[in-house]
Amino acid sequence: MARVTRKRTVEASIGDVWKLVSDPYNLPRWWPRTARVENVDAKPGGKRTRWTKVLQTAEGRGVRADFRCVSSAERERYAWEQELEGTPFERHLSALRVEVGLRERDGGTQVSLTEEQTLKGMSKLGSPLMRRARGEILDEALAGIERALT
Repeated sequence: MARVTRKRTVEASIGDVWKLVSDPYNLPRWWPRTARVENVDAKPGGKRTRWTKVLQTAEGRGVRADFRCVSSAERERYAWEQELEGTPFERHLSALRVEVGLRERDGGTQVSLTEEQTLKGMSKLGSPLMRRARGEILDEALAGIERALT
């Protein structure tokens, strides 16, 4: 299992950061390569909320990926998993989970993004490269949160 974590303190209140990261419709504002979000089935408190994220490829095509919130604690944590069964992603991944952690810090909010990814088959050979690439995406996401809120 590849686990990557990145942290950054942003000059925004924890409440504003929470509103941004806990609403799937906001993902295009801060998550890299997200063109749009569709089919949000929101649940009270966020847990068990489901959505489809349409990712933009380098060639300009859209790739659909389904997600569900697996853990939500207001102003503290929001975590989601990709639903892989029956998708093209299933050939390469056994699991993909992202967790956003929030903590008040120095008049702003410390945001930590952690991604855990379990690769399948021959894809496991690329684990060190995937870890570096995923770290870059998490860095972009943190920059996106900062841009969206400041």
